[in-house]
Amino acid sequence: MANPWRGEVALVIDGERQVMRLTLGALAALETELAEPSLVALVERFEQGRFSSADVLALLRAGLGGGGSEFDPARLDHAEIEGGPMAAARAAAELIARAFVAPGA
Repeated sequence: MANPWRGEVALVIDGERQVMRLTLGALAALETELAEPSLVALVERFEQGRFSSADVLALLRAGLGGGGSEFDPARLDHAEIEGGPMAAARAAAELIARAFVAPGA
């Protein structure tokens, strides 16, 4: 299981468990990619349900990179995600939530 206190989220992609995490660098790249002016705006976008499947893919790619996964994020467009699109969206939302939770909270 991924370590929730480190902001980690696990997802099975192409039959292999991948651990994802949003580092500060991954969040900065995500702000740019999703054209959001701040971390707060990025979080609000997901909290308000104003996200697209492209946003979910961008978040998962950022999480794979931040988690140090060897899975090539470029393969994500055609990968099989256990649980389908809903599992992918849940993992993306969980990544955002865990990125802003203090350890022990």
